[in-house]
Amino acid sequence: MSPHIQSRQASTSRQVTALTDLLDVALQLGTEQDLTRILQIVTNGACHSVDCERASLFLLDDSHQSLYTRVVTELEIREIRLGIESGICGWVARERELTHVSDPQHDDRWDSSFDLRTGFVTRNILAAPLISNIDSRLVGVLQLLNKTQGDFDDFDHQLIQAFAAHAATALERRRMQEESLRSHELKQSLEMGRRIQRGFLPDSLPDIAGYEVASWWQPAEFVSGDYYDWLPLPDGRTCFALGDVSGHGLGPSLIMASVRAMLHVAARTVAEPDRIVSLLAETISPDLKQSQFISFLLVALDPATHKVTFANAGHAPALHYEHATGEFHRLEATRLPLGFPGINVGRVKTEFQLAPNDLLVLGTDGVVEVRDPQGNMFGEKQLQQVIESVKDRPAAGIVDVVSQTVQTFHGPLPPADDSTLVIVKRSATGH
Repeated sequence: MSPHIQSRQASTSRQVTALTDLLDVALQLGTEQDLTRILQIVTNGACHSVDCERASLFLLDDSHQSLYTRVVTELEIREIRLGIESGICGWVARERELTHVSDPQHDDRWDSSFDLRTGFVTRNILAAPLISNIDSRLVGVLQLLNKTQGDFDDFDHQLIQAFAAHAATALERRRMQEESLRSHELKQSLEMGRRIQRGFLPDSLPDIAGYEVASWWQPAEFVSGDYYDWLPLPDGRTCFALGDVSGHGLGPSLIMASVRAMLHVAARTVAEPDRIVSLLAETISPDLKQSQFISFLLVALDPATHKVTFANAGHAPALHYEHATGEFHRLEATRLPLGFPGINVGRVKTEFQLAPNDLLVLGTDGVVEVRDPQGNMFGEKQLQQVIESVKDRPAAGIVDVVSQTVQTFHGPLPPADDSTLVIVKRSATGH
């Protein structure tokens, strides 16, 4: 048999073996979800198939603009991390092109620090980008070092690109599975938070002689944290409570559950809103994580004298509409939200009288901070204008108009936050 025929047969045999290795890798990757195993399967398979000394699969860390790998064949290094702005791998990542370097020491892109650290001598390099077949996003770089015999050839170019394509598919599938799992876990957390939150809300509204009370609560699709309630105080007054925990999900709902429990205990023995809010702050603040806070409002109504007394821990909107003058008066903050230091915000008038047809407008920020599809905010001024236009309707009618106006404003998409509104109206008779 002639040397030419022998060489061609050897080449064909090598190609069959390489393609068999590639098929085996593809089958293994089809069911593998563990990141380390994916890296090992690809690097070992590519190294054996192409017949080189070492292989590494670098993943893109987009947030730090770097490439990193924890698995390198025949090399005991815990992790290699390279800046995307330098080196052969960095060039492949930036240009998203295969590159073959036959003499690295004379290539301007070559970074010799790897060889200096390990004592390894790099003779030649073949590297290919991993590109997502979903959105053409760069996933990483597959790099092969030192062809065992001679230099990398055209068939090796095809092989590494095939391995890179299979690796990218496996890594993207794993990423989507992880995102799906996180989404499912988040959805479960939010649904649990929603059920807990719904349990806060009163089953009925108070029956107060000479007054009408109406409420509206619109949950956002995912956000959880609003709370409103009413409860009797020891001195016979009726207290209205509204609160809003920063953040969303199960955590804020559990925090508000604790606040609600504390409030109901405190209100059995303490009648003054400011003292109740102080007790809540002293009790709950140590349990709030950094950057977490709760806006909270307590409004006590004496139906016999029509006097209102309130304590406001950074909560809004909270308004008194004076029917006789057509003016709105804010129930100003008496302290910072729960979770902030107890800094004195200055003297605030915390008592006023409700005249016939006057309104208490108590809500959460979801009502006024809701945005339309163009990004415009509804705002407190527009809320006041809507209430002014329907001031003579019953409390339930006012709530209906406000809720419809807000929902029409933000359009068909779910709002970004819960919306809660409580309207308390003194009857026209003055009794």
